[in-house]
Parts: sequence; C-alpha cells; structure tokens
Amino acid sequence: MTFTPTDYLPYDFANRRHIGPSPEEMDAMLDVVGAKDLDALIDDTLPPQIRAKAPLDFGKPKSERELLHHMKEVAGKNKVLVSLIGQGYHGTVTPPAIQRNIFENPAWYTAYTPYQPEISQGRLEALLNFQTMVSDLTGLEIANASLLDEATACAEAMTMAQRVAKSKAPAFFVDENCHPQNINVMRTRAEPLGIELIIGDPDDLDAEAVFGAIFQYPGTHGRLRDFTPQMQALHAAKAVGVIAADPLSLTLFKEPGAMGADIAVGSTQRFGVPVGYGGPHAAYMATKQAYARNMPGRIVGVSIDAHGNRAYRLALQTREQHIRREKATSNVCTAQALLAVMAGFYAVFHGPKGLRAIAERIHRKTARLAEGLKQAGFDPRPVTFFDTVTVEVGDKQREIMDRAVANGVNLRKVGEDRIGISLDERTRSETIEAVWAAFGIDRKDKDYTPHYSVPDKLIRTSDYLTHPVFHMNRAETEMMRYMRRLADRDLALDRAMIPLGSCTMKLNSAAEMMPVSWDEFALLHPYVPKDQAKGYTQMIDDLSAKLCDITGYDAISMQPNSGAQGEYAGLLSIAGYHRARGEEHRNICLIPMSAHGTNPASAQMVGWKVVPIKSADNGDIDLDDFRAKAEQHADNLAACMITYPSTHGVFEETVTEVCKITHDAGGQVYIDGANMNAMVGLSRPGDLGGDVSHLNLHKTFCIPHGGGGPGMGPIGVKAHLIEHLPGDPVEGEGAVSAAAFGSPSLLPISWAYCLMMGGEGLTQATRVAILNANYIAKRLEGAFDVLYKGPSGRVAHECIIDTRPFADSANVTVDDIAKRLVDCGFHAPTMSWPVAGTLMIEPTESETKAELDRFCDAMLAIRAEIAEIEDGKIDDKNNPLKNAPHTMEDLVKDWDRPYSRETGCFPPGAFRVDKYWPPVNRVDNVWGDRNLTCTCPPMEDYAEAAE
Repeated sequence: MTFTPTDYLPYDFANRRHIGPSPEEMDAMLDVVGAKDLDALIDDTLPPQIRAKAPLDFGKPKSERELLHHMKEVAGKNKVLVSLIGQGYHGTVTPPAIQRNIFENPAWYTAYTPYQPEISQGRLEALLNFQTMVSDLTGLEIANASLLDEATACAEAMTMAQRVAKSKAPAFFVDENCHPQNINVMRTRAEPLGIELIIGDPDDLDAEAVFGAIFQYPGTHGRLRDFTPQMQALHAAKAVGVIAADPLSLTLFKEPGAMGADIAVGSTQRFGVPVGYGGPHAAYMATKQAYARNMPGRIVGVSIDAHGNRAYRLALQTREQHIRREKATSNVCTAQALLAVMAGFYAVFHGPKGLRAIAERIHRKTARLAEGLKQAGFDPRPVTFFDTVTVEVGDKQREIMDRAVANGVNLRKVGEDRIGISLDERTRSETIEAVWAAFGIDRKDKDYTPHYSVPDKLIRTSDYLTHPVFHMNRAETEMMRYMRRLADRDLALDRAMIPLGSCTMKLNSAAEMMPVSWDEFALLHPYVPKDQAKGYTQMIDDLSAKLCDITGYDAISMQPNSGAQGEYAGLLSIAGYHRARGEEHRNICLIPMSAHGTNPASAQMVGWKVVPIKSADNGDIDLDDFRAKAEQHADNLAACMITYPSTHGVFEETVTEVCKITHDAGGQVYIDGANMNAMVGLSRPGDLGGDVSHLNLHKTFCIPHGGGGPGMGPIGVKAHLIEHLPGDPVEGEGAVSAAAFGSPSLLPISWAYCLMMGGEGLTQATRVAILNANYIAKRLEGAFDVLYKGPSGRVAHECIIDTRPFADSANVTVDDIAKRLVDCGFHAPTMSWPVAGTLMIEPTESETKAELDRFCDAMLAIRAEIAEIEDGKIDDKNNPLKNAPHTMEDLVKDWDRPYSRETGCFPPGAFRVDKYWPPVNRVDNVWGDRNLTCTCPPMEDYAEAAE
C-alpha cells in the first residue's frame, strides 16, 4: 500500500486554536460576503495608505508542547525564595478548591463584566460576598466590588476625599508610614490636579491645613496605633479621614470604622491570591453610606426581578464612566473581579474563626521571631505589631541580607542600616530559624513560648462576617457545589459567543493560561532582587519587543494594569513631554463624541480640559470641526484622543490627516488601542501618526476578562516620550500602579499567544476577525440597518446595527432585544454605545461559522417577532421580547401568555438539551437604586422576596 503525503499549511496546526472558521467555512462565508478571497476583503476594508509596510515575522510558531517546554525553561530562571519583604505583599495559601474551581475554571475567568445581570447572578453573588466581607472587616457601611491595587485605591481615596470634604484646604496629609509605592502613586495622581501632599508623622497632623488625610494600618515598618484622635481632629476641621488597612489584621484589631474613618482602602491579596510578582490582586474601598455616590468603581447591589424575586445587579449605574465622561468620579472602567471572587471565597472557605486563627498564628510567629532577636541583643521595633518588625543592624545590613538569601529568604532593605521582616500565612518554623541564622542566631523556633504583643485598646471587640454564607458547612464537597451552583447561573465564554463590540471576547486558550498558576510565576514578590526574576525579565523584554513590532512604537511600559490606567499613563507621558519643553500650559484635549467614556475621564485626571469633536453623518470624525478646534486651541493644545478603527467599526481614511492637524498645532496624538484586534499585522498606530497608545491585553492579546477584571493596559510610545514613561513605584517617580510591571503574572498569557501564533498567525487572526464581522453584517443586512460602513461597504472587526426604529414601529427597545437574546443562549452585544438604541457586534476570530450562524439565526428570529408585533399579530406589551428572559420557573408554572411555552423558552438559536436557563427574570434597576443594599441581605429577606 502506498501512502500519499498529506499537504497542510502551518496555519492548520499553529493557529486553528484561535481561529474559529475552517478554511472551507471561510470560503462559504466569503461567498456570502461577496469577496473572491480573504485578501480581496481586506483590500476592500483597509485604506491602502494605512497598511503596514512589512509583514510580522516572529519566527516559526510554537506548538503547545514546544511552548510549554519553553515556558518552563524561562520560568525556571526565576528563583522562588521565601519573601518576607512585606510592604503590602504577603505569602498566602490558595485553597486548592478555590484554585481549581475558580482561578483555573473558564466558567469564572472567561465571563464578561456583569452589565447584563440576568446572566451574571453567580458572579454578582460572589462579589456581594466580597463587598460584605470588606464592609464587615472595615466597619464601614458600603464597599465596592474591588479596585486595581492598593496604591491606586489610595489615590482614588485621596481624590474622593477632595470631592466629599467640606474643608476647602488645598492639601492632603499622607502618613510617612504608608507603603512607599502608595505614596508614589498618590504623588503622581496629586500633581496634575494641583493637590499638595504633606508627608509626615501622624502626630504632626494639622487638620485645619488639609481636606483629608490617609494613614497606614499597620504601618509599613510594623507600627500599630489607634488613629481615633486624628479622625476626631479631621472631622472637627470638616476634613476626611482615610485608613489603608490590612484586612487580615482587622480580624484582631480595632477596625477603621470604630476609629471614625470615613474611607478605608487596602489590598485583599493575602486572602488566597498569589503574589504574582505584583499582581493582579483585588484592592478594596469601603466608606460611609452617605458617600456611596462618590465612590469610584463598581458596586453590586440587591434588587428584584419582574416577578419580585430577589436579584443582584450593578448598582448606581449612572456613575458609569461611559455616561459621565469628564465629570466622572474616576476613569476606572475595569476592576479585579476574578481576584475579588477568590478573596471572597477565601473568607467563605475559612469563615471568621478561620481568618482570625490565621491572623493569630502569624502574630504569634512574629512575636517569637522578635523575642529571639531581642534575646540575641537586637532591638526589633515597634514594640506592638501585627506581622512586621524592623531591626537596626548598622553596617551589617548587606551581610545579613546576603546570608538570608543564602538561606532561601528575602528580607526588606530599610534605609542603609535597618532590615524589615514580615511574616505571613506560609511562614514555617524553618523560615524563622533561617532568619535567625542570617542574624547569627542559632536557635530553634520551639525555644520560645508564643505570646501576644498587642495593646488592649486596639483589640477588636465587634463581630464580623456574621452572615450565614460565612458560616456554611465548609466541607470541600459543599464548597465545590456552592462554587458550581454560582458558575451555573452565569453565561460565560465557555458556553456561548459573547459578541460585545469593543470588548473582544476571544479565546483564552488552556495552554496560554496554564503557566499563570506555576509557582515560578505566581510566588515571586514584586520587590525581589532583579537577579531572582530573570525569567520575568526575559519574558517582558521579548513581549515588549513583539508589541513594539506590532504597533510601530519604540518602547513599551507594562506598568498600567488596566486599559483606563493605560490611558492615564499615556496622557501623563504627553504632559511630561510638554512640561520638559516649557509648554506646561498646554491643557486642551480634543476627543470625538464617539470616544470611550474613559477617554475624557482620563484627560480630566491629568488636569486637562476636554473639547468634544462632532461626528460626521457617516460616523467618521468631522474633519472640519476637528481642524477648526485644533486651530482655535493651537496655543494650548496638549493632545487629541482617537480610537482606530473608530468606535463605529470603520477604518477612517482621514486618520493620518487628523494626526497631522494635531501635530501642526503642537499637540500629541493618543490612539486608543481598544480596537487593536482589527489592526495586528495589517496596520500600526505608530505609523499612522500616533505618539502613544495603550493596548488592552485582556482584549487583543487573550488575557481573560474574569467577570470584570483582571486586565492589562501597557502603553507604547514613540522615542521622544520614552523618558516620560511611568517610573519605578518604589525607587522612582511618576508611578501609576503599585508594581513596576502592573499585573505581570498575566503576561505569560499574551506572550504564549504571540509565540504560538507567530507573526503570520496573528495577522491571520486579524483578517478572520474582519471576515467574521462582515459575515454577520451581511447576514443581518435587510433585517437590520448596519449604521456605518467604509467606502467599499465593509465594516472593520465590529458592526453597529440600528434598533431605534422598532421603538416606534413595535414598542421594542434595545433592552428587549438584549434580554430576548438571553433566551437564545447569547450574551447581548454592546448596548446603546457609541450610539444610543443600537447594538455593536464583535464576533472575534475565535468563533466558528456554526456559532456565527446560530447568532444570526437568533437575531433574524427576533426580527421576525418584531415584525409580528408591527403587523398586529402579537400584543406590543405582552410578547416574547417584553417578557424576556424566560426562566425555568416560567416554563413550569401556570402559563397565561398569548404565545406558547415553546416560543417563549426555546427560540431559534437556543440549544434544546444544553439550554442556558437564566436564574432570574428581568431585573428592575430603578427599584435597586431606590432601595440601595450592597451587602448580603439577611436570609429571611430571601424568603420574603420569594413570597
């Protein structure tokens, strides 16, 4: 028998993981689109003047096996020591049940932000648990669903204090005992806003001179003190008090609320979230109920659904930054939802007694460590502490620290003659003995009787975590089932396409995700010596080089840990450039009306004034309006912020002209990277005239959305902006987040994506993303109007369909269509943005033709239902769209609707066997805002709601 060799393209093996349609399916789709081949479609879609001049070439793409072998080699270059550096980062134990069922579970990490509450009840409940945990531990009435990191939370608390304080003083007091990175990020935030920082000893606080103050609890060097007197002085001066508190310590010590704090912030990293060389971790913020509408970030609240059943939702939605633009309380768009879920489950897993026991063990170990040092002649300070002591060692500092490293332990360098030591949940007797050995002490841990070193007045007396969820049976069986029940209430990417425009919900492949859990990436402290992070350095350098090649920029900063943080960092770099040239007066930013709401909010954060630019009838930037306003503000123009391709889903042919007009007027060009999935390998923002762009690695480069975070928003800049990039959070200036590389433990995902795809594969992914979008636009053509197209009738990677006419013709809103899609088993596309009453659809390259067709079939069936209303065959107030989504309870209870159960519950697109059933009917947002509840309600409330 003779075998005929099989012809195959590397594409078939290297890239089919991320590219949904097969070559045969692409041919069929191209027939529908009306293009002879993919090259012709791309030529129709992208103007020739914006095309990249050379193809991406990253060498041969790696197979999964080759990739994981390579990643292990690189990871092995990181040295995983026991880090007792502290400074806001601590060793912690992730319970395997949480690691396997949450952290490594695509049902949790592939979910989108819970803007559609009916399909997000599981993660909303988990985030409500997190908020309840934070509120209880801090002793404050309301908490948000997480922020990016502790340093950012401190900066947000500072600007919030300025908004709510009745004092009109210009300064903000910062406790000198705050962690250095917190001080640095607050300094960065304060400067463009004209806030004076006064850094000093809390005993020297002049409350009359400030609008607010922040104190670290415990202090960065271990000091533990009661800030009640400072809070009283601040309140007497009508100023606001903030405490940055370690939440684990609050199981033992007097809580911020009991001291009179108005705001509490901190990190929940040590609640089961690996250090990860700096992130991602969920920061928290809690405050008084009176300040709820001034708090940044998202808040999960309790409401009711259409039948009066209790349901969760994002509360106070009018604060969303896309709505408030430059009047927003913050530019925060994403949070750390996945990590907040982990931290919340850590509290559920351990309960209040378990958390307190962990804290007590850590304190006892620290007390024994301190006693051993004391008996050897050292003087560990402070006298009262939780988990951290600082020891004066004179000129022996380097010698002791080197011996500690030789013993497998990292200690903290404090000044030139002190050493800091912070113990944690992972600390063992052998660790304590290794520290003593570094100090020249030959003792065993068992030589000392445990004792406490806490003043009575600081011991916590109030209860916390009293809700039944924190007292459930913590047998792993029950925990596993609870996590599964919550996951089953959600619709994530592991169930169906999430066709959200601008959000790029693409595959997060298993091979890319695996290294994130490896100890070599997960257990490194962000401030370890650089020679212990050579693997991270190699990865970050290579990924940065690839991103520079992709974007046409000269350097990348990985520090921003969200897209909004990237915008902010990019604008700060531009502001620094103008300042260095003696043009600090430039403070005008031109922003199209169609821009992301975070764009004007970011401009406001750097102290700029936003001048909006009109859109032309075809959705492009109105070039005449842009030119006129650039000329009008030429003397003070700082920058323009544009998105490319546009938020309307079109490659605008005038983009290079927009850049030229800006540069001629002395401004810089910021190109928002939200739509980079339509550009990789085909066009480079740095070649179009962009000076800086941020990249959403959680969009284009495969980091999962995690139910609303984590993300990464690194910025690329041209050479003249390099010296103005964010500085080191500890040793430099101008930091925008707590760690030098933001959330670096996520970077293996994006690096793996580039390595497995190669340059050709990344380009093919972009081409197929454009094909998939045009296929949907063509299939829906006629039933729905596609609002914006390029000159050749093509869309980019997303398209906007107009649903506004149905409000008049059938009393059907965009909300009705979105909720009906839930019955079909789909997350709705982006609603009412950038145009009210529309749906913006982005399928990504990851979806197969079958899934695209299922979505189109569902949309066409919905249009047919609308037509029946228009023809008078169905009542315009009692129909499948108005009653959507339909729950299993609707199916089995008495049915009194003028359409069948089959029609209501099993529309086209819905799976018959594996149908997704939403756990609640349509959620009443107005009721939730009028009856704001943002912590877990008592169990009897659930019974009342169900009656």
